[in-house]
Amino acid sequence: MQHLTLAASLSAAVLFACILYAESADLNSDKQALLAFAASLPHGRKLNWSSTTPVCTSWVGVTCTPDNSRVHTLRLPAVGLFGPIPSDTLGKLDALEVLSLRSNRLTVDLPPDVGSIPSLHSLYLQHNNLSGIIPTTLSSSLTFLDLSYNTFDGEIPLRVQNLTGLTAILLQNNSLSGPIPDLRLPKLRHLNMSNNNLSGPIPPSLQKFPASSFLGNAFLCGLPLEPCPGTAPSPSPTPPPSVPSKPKKSFWKRIRTGVLIAIAAAGGVLLLLLILVLCICICKRKKRAEPTAASSSKGKAVAGGRADTPKEDYSSSVQEAERNKLVFFEGSSYNFDLEDLLRASAEVLGKGSFGTTYKAVLEDSTTVVVKRLKEMVVGKKDFEQQMEIVGRIGQHQNIVPLRAYYYSKDEKLLVYDYVPAGSLAAVLHGMFFVSPYELLVV
Repeated sequence: MQHLTLAASLSAAVLFACILYAESADLNSDKQALLAFAASLPHGRKLNWSSTTPVCTSWVGVTCTPDNSRVHTLRLPAVGLFGPIPSDTLGKLDALEVLSLRSNRLTVDLPPDVGSIPSLHSLYLQHNNLSGIIPTTLSSSLTFLDLSYNTFDGEIPLRVQNLTGLTAILLQNNSLSGPIPDLRLPKLRHLNMSNNNLSGPIPPSLQKFPASSFLGNAFLCGLPLEPCPGTAPSPSPTPPPSVPSKPKKSFWKRIRTGVLIAIAAAGGVLLLLLILVLCICICKRKKRAEPTAASSSKGKAVAGGRADTPKEDYSSSVQEAERNKLVFFEGSSYNFDLEDLLRASAEVLGKGSFGTTYKAVLEDSTTVVVKRLKEMVVGKKDFEQQMEIVGRIGQHQNIVPLRAYYYSKDEKLLVYDYVPAGSLAAVLHGMFFVSPYELLVV
């Protein structure tokens, strides 16, 4: 009996050791695949990936499963990745569910093993220079596919018809050609195929989407765009031959035609005269308004150095944001771009004479403090010089450092570390012990 108990205990111990070894081996294979990817692909910003540091807790852009046994998510947006994606690297991450390499300079074809990872459900590769055809071996688990703003060509693969879990397909601003497949995808909510070279009729299953999803394809037709040439309404029945009119009626018909022509000519002359008068009035008003506008603008410039600027709507702000980038200071470990910051949830922390301070929580749970300097008129060069000074001051141990800034004509943003429970009032009145890092962002 004792021998049986001992044998059972040994078997359980061996089984447990095998399970632990398998888990560590899987994570180690993920680590080796990521190191091979980083070594084969030049990148502008250092990833700080090292074989001597733990993958799940210290590698930039990497998120593991809750038990830290496999790599679950890889997000490397706008880190300066340059060149082709090496094959046989990311394709080995067979537990990967989210892959985001957007806003880099990736080139050449997309390796088939990247899009075909069995567990992959979200693929973000927009704003790169990827080319070639879209792989036909896309994962059946995909729910979100964004390949927009690249140079993919060829036809949309029929394989997409079988990806029934897709909720979004974004293929705009490529060089895709040929017809659009009849994508009968029950969960599809977002579709954009604009600005390609697609042709033929739009399938009935996609006619529920707005015209903006298909604009910029010169040879595409059908709802919600213009009707296709072969689907024009049938002509009305040929009317019976008319009875020849009498000479007297033809005479009056010619008179009526002449009167109509004369009226139309007179109306055209009157319209031209009216337009000419309006142009003269507008020119006079402009000449009167120019001195007044010049004097008022000088007064505003001398008075305070600030001017009221009209508020832009969200879309114009996003277009301005796409032309500018966040500028990170040396030593910053953050891994996000302006697009991530615009999508972050925001909570107002305070308001001052120069702007409002927000607590921003990004998609990957990174929390920062954003100070928005609104209605401040300053040149880009002067603003950058001031930011360099603030960045050097932030190296003091008792000041929260400035991590990044953003400049545009109408928006200036400062990005700081978020310090929980850190405020000047708490330091002065309410706390028994405060570390140097729990001070208020100024």
